Amino acid sequence: MGRSDFFFSVIVPTYERPQQLAVCLKFLAGLEYPRDQFEVIVVDDGSELPADNVVASFHDKFHVTLLSQSHSGPAAARNFGAARAKGRFLAFIDDDCAPAVDWLQKLAARFTETPDCAIGGRTLNALPDNQYSSTTQLIIDYLYAYYNSPSTQARFLTSNNLAVTAEYFHLVGGFDAGCRRAAAEDRELCDRWIRKGYRMLYAREVLVYHAHPLTFHSFLCQHFNYGRGASYFHRVRMVKMESLQFYLRLLFYLPFQVDSRQVLVMFLLIGVAQVANAAGFFWESACGNFGFSRPVKTFSSLSNVLTIFRKQQK
Repeated sequence: MGRSDFFFSVIVPTYERPQQLAVCLKFLAGLEYPRDQFEVIVVDDGSELPADNVVASFHDKFHVTLLSQSHSGPAAARNFGAARAKGRFLAFIDDDCAPAVDWLQKLAARFTETPDCAIGGRTLNALPDNQYSSTTQLIIDYLYAYYNSPSTQARFLTSNNLAVTAEYFHLVGGFDAGCRRAAAEDRELCDRWIRKGYRMLYAREVLVYHAHPLTFHSFLCQHFNYGRGASYFHRVRMVKMESLQFYLRLLFYLPFQVDSRQVLVMFLLIGVAQVANAAGFFWESACGNFGFSRPVKTFSSLSNVLTIFRKQQK
């Protein structure tokens, strides 16, 4: 394929995060890639404060289009952006992420070798001093180690650093818009992609930095929602639950990834995350309605109680 064959449409869903979006677009403006070989499509998922001003400030940096939809979730937003994309390749990134300067270069190199594959890059935690963000990234790292060995036969790629051909994306039906939360829509797409007979690979050199600050409260809510997403995924894709070995490997994986002084804290936080995940899974299974918001409010109240209890113990 020649240079003109590597036109990328970079799709960025955003919701109520104008500052993070501005940072993401700033890094996209710094990409070392020909300006006539990529476009950026920002999809505002019904933010109360529209992203017009943020996006307008980058019109002279690269070709950027702003689309808006009623609040329907990131999966629907990505599909909306993909439907308007002009590129042969779709590159998905989140509004709280910053790509390395050679992000599209590395993707183009991979597509030269394997144009029929979905390619997932490596996501790095940009907030190493935030123990909740670090723990969440550690869990993702474990999932990549577990599901993506060998890297040429990957089974799970996250949607904040993912690139596919537009043709295959539309052939598999895009993301499942029934996933209204930022949880499980990437896992569901990966499972459907593989069942269609297409390949996925993990490219460690394709780097994106993820800056998602978490508190104890938001950490609990995030993993509760991950559990809800997992329940939805298992229901619609009819897949088996992970074995006990999956969770035991997570415990053995941890000590080799963090400083010895952090192991105990990480163990505790991973335990909390798994409890929250299980709670979300069984709550969603009982409710059977992925768009229902009341469980999160109830769980938020529980997390407030836990926060107060933790402060009293200090």
